[in-house]
Amino acid sequence: MTSERKPFAVYAITRHGLGIAARLLPQLPGSDLFVSEKVMDSAPVDALPLSLPMGPTLSEIFSAYDCHIFIISVGAVVRMIAPLLKNKKVDPAVVCIDDAARFSICVLSGHVGRGNMFTERIADALGAQAVVTTASDAIGTLTVDILGRELGWTLDDPDRNVTRGCAAVVNAMKVLFVQETGEPDWWAAEKPLPDGVGYATSLEGIDPNDFEILLIATDREIAESHPAHWKNAVIYRPKSLVLGIGCDKGTAPDLVERGVMALLARHGLSPKSVKELATIEVKKDEPALLALSERHSWPLRIYRAEELDVVPGIQNPSEKVKQHVGSRGVSEPAALHTAGVKELLVPKQIYTEPGAGRSMTLAVARRAFAKRRMEVGCP
Repeated sequence: MTSERKPFAVYAITRHGLGIAARLLPQLPGSDLFVSEKVMDSAPVDALPLSLPMGPTLSEIFSAYDCHIFIISVGAVVRMIAPLLKNKKVDPAVVCIDDAARFSICVLSGHVGRGNMFTERIADALGAQAVVTTASDAIGTLTVDILGRELGWTLDDPDRNVTRGCAAVVNAMKVLFVQETGEPDWWAAEKPLPDGVGYATSLEGIDPNDFEILLIATDREIAESHPAHWKNAVIYRPKSLVLGIGCDKGTAPDLVERGVMALLARHGLSPKSVKELATIEVKKDEPALLALSERHSWPLRIYRAEELDVVPGIQNPSEKVKQHVGSRGVSEPAALHTAGVKELLVPKQIYTEPGAGRSMTLAVARRAFAKRRMEVGCP
């Protein structure tokens, strides 16, 4: 969902519906209430008038909300929204509530649009029964298309193998989840993995042809190093990498951008798995670093020189660097300290371009994650 969207639009066209909305709205901060003109005399003063038929209004505001909540029959809602639907990547969630508030029914965008979550939340607020019909939720198995989303994980390519992965899991076919990195609580440790799903921590020794599909959580680019695995996989990108970074004063932002991407590519690492940047205090206002942070929404963490100078694990200490900035290193200790580890994934790399007269340095550390308390071998 885009940050520009408002959270909820609630629609009431009967007096019963208006009463249900009055119970619901305090539990859904930021909601807009749309009320049909025939019951507007009983509506709150901040309610928005809703002309019937609703089609013209919906066509104008459908993409403006994360979730549309209709206290209207499912059939009527389906007919109204059908012309407005595009695809599951952008369509908002749609939830229907019956006029007696017995059921909260997810109609659209259960996974990607968070409709199932909203449905449960609405049901809890009203004391109603949630009705969720997506297969993975109904049978309590993995939700392949949003796995790890609450942890910040993203799909490397939402269009590749996801539908096939969903079908494989729902049908309890032979599936392997390979977790090279990322938070361990993508699945409750005390809860057995679904039938057919195995667990491993490495691709080594795994024959991709032994499985209907692989689900791989990794920060590595594996298309070239493991092409057969990549071809038969859904790839998840946990936010596992920290980039320690430094540059000469006045280095062009485009040079730093190219340098970061080139060095990550050289070491087979995905920029989609970068969580944050880290540097020394003297560089906190460096335009190139600020531009990189803003362009990719990578927070820039700043450390004092004395903090970085005592970080263990620096592989390339430099007294010359210390003379200039007060620490034996910048990129290496910044990456280590932020990631909370003692070993670098990529030691300091220098990037420059002919005639540029400026350079940048980059070091990469992988964040420390606890191991899963329950590990399940290949099925």
